[in-house]
Amino acid sequence: MSDTPATAPTPGTPGTPGTPGTPAASSGRSTGIARIVSASLIGTTIEWYDFFLYGSAAALVFNTLFFPTADPLVGTLIAFITYAIGFAARPLGGVVFGHFGDKIGRKRLLVVSLLMMGGATFAMGLLPTYETLGIGAPILLTVLRLVQGFALGGEWGGAVLIVSEHGGDKQRGFWASWPQAGAPGGNLLATGVLALLAAVQSEEAFMAWGWRIPFLLSGVLVLLGLWIRVSVSESPVFLAARAKAKAEAARGVKEEAPVIEVFRRSWREVLTAIGTRFGENISYYVLTAFLLVYVTSHLDLPKSTALNAVLIASAVHFVTIPLWGALSDRIGRRPVTLIGSVGMALWAFAFFALLDSKSFAVITLAVTVGLLLHGAMYGPQAAFISEMFDTKVRYSGASMGSQLASIVAGALAPIIAVELLKEYDSATPVALYLSLAAVVTTVTVALARETRGRDLTATTMTTGSPRATRQPEPVGTDTA
Repeated sequence: MSDTPATAPTPGTPGTPGTPGTPAASSGRSTGIARIVSASLIGTTIEWYDFFLYGSAAALVFNTLFFPTADPLVGTLIAFITYAIGFAARPLGGVVFGHFGDKIGRKRLLVVSLLMMGGATFAMGLLPTYETLGIGAPILLTVLRLVQGFALGGEWGGAVLIVSEHGGDKQRGFWASWPQAGAPGGNLLATGVLALLAAVQSEEAFMAWGWRIPFLLSGVLVLLGLWIRVSVSESPVFLAARAKAKAEAARGVKEEAPVIEVFRRSWREVLTAIGTRFGENISYYVLTAFLLVYVTSHLDLPKSTALNAVLIASAVHFVTIPLWGALSDRIGRRPVTLIGSVGMALWAFAFFALLDSKSFAVITLAVTVGLLLHGAMYGPQAAFISEMFDTKVRYSGASMGSQLASIVAGALAPIIAVELLKEYDSATPVALYLSLAAVVTTVTVALARETRGRDLTATTMTTGSPRATRQPEPVGTDTA
């Protein structure tokens, strides 16, 4: 795709999504972009709350209650392995949810993913510990973690696409970045609840029963998210694409499964999405999940120091992600992402040096700057990856690229970081690992094509170089 924005269909033209008489307008009540964004943001915040809650608990609770060993770091390492298992299920969730999301719509699959994630998290709050059930306790915990990963694998693609496909081409980076803010929003909520409980409870009470409260709270949050999500309308871009697909099917044109078409025609875009997410994904889990281990186990500081630092930094992260998305609408997805990846490659070494100061203010500064740089990679990402794929395979392609990156990046990041710390008793190897991950994203994005301004109703032609873009046929027009 060239850097020049494709020409969008003229509003009011028959067949243009949102025009009276087209599927977008006849699908039911219209939903404003602000309402769509709110529904996606609240839903993703709740799902990320569930997912990140496990990561925080793995560092603070599960290592002793479900994986007791003589060496605390070994127990933490085992807990993070089960944490990584959740990531292993994410690509499968991306494939399954992506297939049906491209076939029957974004909205229905978002409701299913929310119910699966919330149900698994709520059940974790009811689990017996190793002391009560023995080996059965960590097995049940691992199974529920798999359900979490499967659900989240389908959540991200649907949430960012339903916003991307409702919004216009010129402000897509800004609007699509709001569901991205659900990640720090969920982490903020999960860390905040844990920090509050740690502040008002004794260590004994928190380990005995207090840790269950954040998991059980998920049941209430899911009901809220469900009520909001069922009220939004389906993506008009998707409805228009499905109408065209049905017209083609009536003429005898065979439609391939989305996942097959992605691998046949868009495998380069999948690899680009993986590389784009690589440094971003690793940096986030080192800056948040591994940080809890480093501060409490290596620096021997209270849990509250790490939790409160992440809490403050996540609040800043939440507010600034949409600003990075808006900037990408002005200067492009690639330049903003490169600000984050190059900055992270350099900040990785300063980050751990600042942590070693053991000063709460300095630790908070280190995490906040790190998450600001992460936001520069993460904010434009939703629009960037969405714009890489055609509508009929967009859910599958975006989900697969994103979730495959989670296996090779985020899933292993806390495990590798803990193992490096255990082996070398120093943060320098971890800093090098984080820096190299950011370099991978820098190289990938530097070689990628700019997507800012792409018309999502257009069809990309992946056989040429550079990729050309043709406008779609009006919906409902039969051509030979």
